[in-house]
Amino acid sequence: MNVFEKAMDIMNELFAKDYQFALATAKDNVPTVRFIDTFYDNGSFYVVTYSLSQKVQELMLNSNVSLCNNLYRFKGKALNIGHPLSNENKEIREKLIKAFEPWYFKHNNEDDENMCYVKIEPQDGFIYKDGFGYKIDFLLKEAVQFPFEFDIITAS
Repeated sequence: MNVFEKAMDIMNELFAKDYQFALATAKDNVPTVRFIDTFYDNGSFYVVTYSLSQKVQELMLNSNVSLCNNLYRFKGKALNIGHPLSNENKEIREKLIKAFEPWYFKHNNEDDENMCYVKIEPQDGFIYKDGFGYKIDFLLKEAVQFPFEFDIITAS
């Protein structure tokens, strides 16, 4: 297994579940950040949201986004892939319902035409696990592994 494949296995382990990230978007070169729930699948992050929300409106104008939490960070492109009940979203919908089971139907109305999924395709990123960091280039399908220890002290 090469380093990129190992990094992809770690991505699945860390993020193929309900995982919160701070999502940064921008409008007119002014950034906005908010926390979102994501689910990682097959090389992309998915978000359940609303097409009229500020984040979706901003990414429609500028698809460049960033995700960050616990020093995990990614830059990539985001796109509104449409309503959950569209045929194209059938497979990912099943996975999102399962990943977000405690709240999916409680907080989302699939009868609302403005409900949508956002797909974030990372271009590069950084993750760490078991004393190693991984700098990942998703476009070239390459990764570099190096010793890394999370040693930031946070106040509790």
